[in-house]
This record gives sequence, structure tokens and C-alpha cells, in this order.
Amino acid sequence: MIIVSDAREHNLKHVDVAAPRDSIVVFSGVSGSGKSSLAFGTIYAEAQRRYLESVSPYARRLIDQVGAPKVGDITGLPPAVALQQARGGGSVRSSVGTVTQLSNVLRMLYSRAGAYPPGAARLDSDAFSPNTPAGACPECHGLGQVHTVSEESLVPDPSLTIREGAVAAWPGAWQGKNYRDILSELGVDVDVPWSELPAERREWILMTDEQPVVTVHPVREAARIQRPYQGTYASAKRYVLHTYATTKSASLRAKAERHLVTSPCPVCGGRRLRPEALAVLFAGRDITQMAALPMAALADVLDVPADLDEVHAQAARSLVDNIRGRVATMAELGLGYLSTDRSTTTLSSGELQRLRLATQLRSGLFGVLYVLDEPSAGLHPADTQALLAALRRLRAAGNSLFVVEHNLDVMREAEWIVDVGPGAGERGGRVLYSGPVDGLAAVAESATRRYLFSPARVAEGGGEPYGWLELSGVTRHNLRDLEVGFPLGALTAVTGVSGSGKSTLVSQVLADVVEGNGDGVTVKGLEGVDRLVRVDQQPIGRTPRSNLATYTGLFDAVRKVFAATPEARRLGYDAGRFSFNVQGGRCENCQGEGVISIEMVFLPGASAPCPVCHGARYNAETLAVTVDGRSIADVLDLTVEQAVPVLADVPAAARSLAVLAEVGLGYLRLGQPATTLSGGEAQRIKLARELQRVRRGNTMYVLDEPTTGLHPADVELLMGQLRGLVAAGDTVVLVEHDMAVVAGADWVIDMGPGAGDAGGRIVAAGPPSDVAANSPVTGPYLAAAL
Repeated sequence: MIIVSDAREHNLKHVDVAAPRDSIVVFSGVSGSGKSSLAFGTIYAEAQRRYLESVSPYARRLIDQVGAPKVGDITGLPPAVALQQARGGGSVRSSVGTVTQLSNVLRMLYSRAGAYPPGAARLDSDAFSPNTPAGACPECHGLGQVHTVSEESLVPDPSLTIREGAVAAWPGAWQGKNYRDILSELGVDVDVPWSELPAERREWILMTDEQPVVTVHPVREAARIQRPYQGTYASAKRYVLHTYATTKSASLRAKAERHLVTSPCPVCGGRRLRPEALAVLFAGRDITQMAALPMAALADVLDVPADLDEVHAQAARSLVDNIRGRVATMAELGLGYLSTDRSTTTLSSGELQRLRLATQLRSGLFGVLYVLDEPSAGLHPADTQALLAALRRLRAAGNSLFVVEHNLDVMREAEWIVDVGPGAGERGGRVLYSGPVDGLAAVAESATRRYLFSPARVAEGGGEPYGWLELSGVTRHNLRDLEVGFPLGALTAVTGVSGSGKSTLVSQVLADVVEGNGDGVTVKGLEGVDRLVRVDQQPIGRTPRSNLATYTGLFDAVRKVFAATPEARRLGYDAGRFSFNVQGGRCENCQGEGVISIEMVFLPGASAPCPVCHGARYNAETLAVTVDGRSIADVLDLTVEQAVPVLADVPAAARSLAVLAEVGLGYLRLGQPATTLSGGEAQRIKLARELQRVRRGNTMYVLDEPTTGLHPADVELLMGQLRGLVAAGDTVVLVEHDMAVVAGADWVIDMGPGAGDAGGRIVAAGPPSDVAANSPVTGPYLAAAL
């Protein structure tokens, strides 16, 4: 057994628990109950810490460390591997091939056994990678695209004068005015329309590489004394390309990107490699053509040529076998439709995690503890069976699996279940049950029991739609000339196996059409939708300074209440005084963070409450101002439920709090840092922020797999909210795999029948009962839910 004693990470309340090795153990419980804190934050973190103790301090610095968990002791702990859902996208250069190491094997194959042009020297495998200097096309540096600018992209409206801002690509504020004044000194007329300036002068202003230095005499303003200064000119092209390449600011980069024209690289034609690498063929294809094939097709075309000499043939055979073995594992996990050159930024978190799982299945490790984070997330019920088979293989190879999971099918397959709860946040953090799955039926306070041992209840569909949004000629990724209709004022679920094109249709095409940039798509009925709201699971803030109260806008209302107290008025404090992000009210020792972080180069970093404010984030003078005996720090420490009666007289705050409680987030503290929220929690906070707004016209809500990371009890709450939106006349479109949710929709669009090129078509559309009868893949599972 792996025995944990006195775990206190996050909300865990001195937990003692034991779970068997060499088995599949599921950690269940409502969202936010502490199951991830136990599986990842405690067990995996401690296994990693022990392993890193044995690594040299120099190497330790280079490894991303989780930090030492708050736990008494863990015995019987084997080395652990974590397969988490990376919600980040990775870089442009990261692809399916690099994650699974297929790219390395393919490059080796071309290097050792490719057909070279007569007289060409053999290339090293690095020469076949767009990510190395040896292989990258010198023009585009291996990205396949070049960014340039044109007069149209820099000056969108040529009827304006330079003074009116014709050169839209220039920076705002002083710097833009500086460039304008320099041109004026150089004799350019800044008050005639751009289109009337001579062509060669326009070309120089936008494109020159010269940087003349000129003495500028600013226009006199009565209120300010401005002296002449030396100004340096930079052309719009130079400014845009420089900003795009060097800025650290996301908003400046986005602004520069709007003025760029991106096109395939003229030298390599978008294929990212040097010409000498592209000249090498295997089975009649160059390496970029091979990488563009779906993995399932890749295994079929790789045949060792008959004319190879014995040494190279032997190398080719072992490499081809290696590729086939890797591809077989991917296909088993339902990923055969992905091509090796597909960028990881376009994959869902479920696909990414399964790619990593496939790599582990090939690694043949023994006696390892795998900790998995909802491996079934984003999986169609048909794909879940393949996943379970893969998990069983890992266990049969002598490994232990700890799986954090909400999927009831996966729970039923487990040999042992650890149920954490009973509630979330402060109301969770206890282990209610640890033992064989059947025994959970006797635990009255478990929220999981009700769903695991009794059939799911289906919420009934709503009324009639008030109109239709019809799209035709939809072509993107694997969608080919699709025609589809979405009912307005209804709840539509889009289903289909992973990779069938659901997210492309909903999150990309439909969302683009409603936002007014659906190129090439014929649209009817758009007047029935006034605005679009995307509710995704991206984190709501990247730093601990962002929290629930600041994100929902509730904190502004609370600060105003404090600023309006007689005491604050007497001291001359405004609302800004009560912000922990600006000087004045915050504790300057920790700069309003509440904790002091100690960066230790060779050991995991440590953090401790600030010794001056003791974690309150504010200085003593600010904390002296109270409302009903509570300081601003006390208010931030309340949970949403505790805050409801306290802030009942503040309408702006009361509305936010009521909605947060309705979406099941009553357990979160108002000051809880955004970085500690789960994806499901972040998504519901976004939904709450939308729900608290005063209604403005007909809104369409687009949700991509909203139930990912949600316990069935939380799914019921979420669906209640979405039903409320539809009842108020709004439209909800969701991509969904949870058949209990799909069964409660008004309209279902089933995509498929397969994934990748085998998908992208509409298999069935209609009320749930029709789709259950007519869809070959989704139908049986939907029928079971109905």
C-alpha cells in the first residue's frame, strides 16, 4: 500500500489515507473537493521531491520543481510520472511528432535510408529538422511563413492626413506625435490626404531603413514650455517588425500583428526545410509530405526499398518497425487521424494528454506510479473504451495508476476508489471513503455515490426556437463544404468522436461568423444574434494578484463602501487606497502579495506569510478602517456564502455573489488567487460574470466541453444555469461528450462518423431521440442515457 499521513496541502484537513499499489485507483469528489491536491499536490509532489534529492544540484536547477508538499509522511511510494492536462498551448514549433518523438525516428530514417540525388552527400538527421540551424530554411528560419508589411496593411484609410493618423501602424501617444513632427521638419506636408502624397515619398515614409536624426521644434502650447529636441525617425515597417520581434507586451504584439501580412515562405514554399533536405526521398515522398500524412496512413506507406544495400536496409527495417509500433499505440488511443506535423497549439488538452500516455505505453517502465488528471476529458464514450484498455495495459506491465476522474465509466472500472469531500473548498478536504468501489454505496455523505449507483436523471428540453442561424459552404480543417443550422433561443449540443470537427465548427467557424468575420461562409439569420460570449476553461488570471473579487468586478464595489465610511473620509482615503496592487494602502514589505517568496536556486522555492502584515496584504493604517467591524482584509477572507449576508446592502456586490453561489462556487474565498483555481472553476466564474450583467439583446453563448473537470453534481448546477439562459431567450451552443447533458439538449448535431479526414460531416441532426436512433457511433450511448 501507499500510505499517506497528515496531508495538509491546500484545503486537505490532516488527511490519512492508504491506497494499493499495482492497481487502478480512482480519486473522485466534487470539483474543488481536494482530490487533485491529494493525488498531484501531495503524492506526486512528494515522489518528485524524493527523486530530485538524488539528482545533482546543478541538474536540479534545470528541472521544473513542484515544491515540497505539506504532508507528515508517505510510505511505500514508488517513483512517479505525472500526466497532467496542460492547458497551455506550447510553442509554434511543438508538434505531434515532437511530443511523441516520431519526428526523431522519421528524421533518422531519411538520414540513414533515404534516396539521395546522385552525388549528394549523406545528411545528418539534424538537417531534416526545421528547428535546427542545419535544417531550417534560411529565409523563414524554419517557420514556413514570412511576415512582411504592405502600404495597405500600414495605411488602412488613405483618405486621412498624417496628422489625422493615416499611418495606423505607428505607436500612439508621444512617440507617434514625434514621428509626425519629424516628417513635418523634413518638409512633408502632414495636412494633405495620404493618397495625394507623391508615391516615392509615401514609400520612403513607410519602408525606409534610414533613421535620420532631426531637430524638432514642437508647436508652442500655452500651458507648457517645450524646448527643441533631437528626434530620430523610424519607418512604419521598421517599427512594426521590430515591435513584433522584440516586445514582451501581449497587447503591443497583437497591435503589430494586425499590420503584418503573413504569407508562405517564397524559398521553401512553406515546407520549412533547406532544399538539400527536401531533395531526399523515401517511398517516393520527401519528409514534409510524409509528416503531413495522418499517422494511420503513415504506417501503410513505409516500405523498405528493395534497392538498398544490406547495411542501410537493416537500419531502415528497424526504424520502420519502430515507427509502426509507435503509430499502433496512437491508433489504439484513437489518435490515428493526427498527422505528425500538426502543431500542438491546435490540439485539445485531452488529445495532448493521450499523446503523452501513448509515449508512456511505449516506454515499458515497470513499478512506476502514474498519476493521471482526468484522462477521459474530451473523449467520446466510444474512445473511453480504448483509453481503459490502455490503462489496463499499463497496470498489467506492473505499474500503479492513480487517476483523478469524474467519468462514471472509468470509476466503475477501477479496483479501488478514494472519495474526497463532502463539499468543495473549505467544506471538502476529507477522505470520506477509501476501498473497493462497491463499498462506496454505503457512504451516505458522498456526492459521488448518488450518480455511480443509480441511473442519471435527464433535464427536459425547453420550448420552441424563435429562429435559425443557417451556415453553408463551411470549409475549414476537416470540414468540407458543410451545411448546418443552429436553432436560436434553444440549447444545441454538438457531439462526435474526438477529432471529428466539433470544435472547428463551433469555437472557430460559428464564433467567427457571429463576430462578423466568417470568410467564404454563406449565412442566413444572423440578425437574430446581437452578441457572442465564449466561455472557455482558460485561467482567469496569470498571477496571484488576480482573484475572484477583482475578476468579477465585485471588489470595486467593496472598495467604494470602505472609501465612503466616515473614518476613511476623515483620513482622505479614496477607493484606490483599498487596493493591494498600488502603493498607499498595501503593505510595502510584500508589495501587497501577502507572502514573501524565497527563491532558492538548488532547492524548490519556498514562500512564507509576510512578517509585517501577516498575510493581510494591507498596511496597518488601511486595516484600521472597518465596516461592521471587518477590515478590507477580513472581507477578502470571507467565502462567497459568508459574504452574501455581509454585503447584502451593496447591490453591485450582492448580485455578483448571488450568481457565484448559484453556479456552485459558494465555497471559494473572495481573495482566493486565480492561480489556485481549477479549469472548471475558472469557467464557471466566467459564466457567473456573464450572468450578472444586465441583459443586452439576444446573446449566443459558445461553450467547448463545459463539463470537463466537473463532477456530475456540478454538471447539474451548470446545466440549470444554461437552461436559465435559454429560458431568458438566449442561445447556447456547446460541444459535449457527456451523454447525460446531450440527452437534455433541445437539438443535437452529431459530427463524424470518424476522426480527421474520416470525419467533418454531419451524421445526424435533430432532437436527442432522433439522433439516438440514427447515429451509428453516438446513437447507442445517447440511447442509453435517454
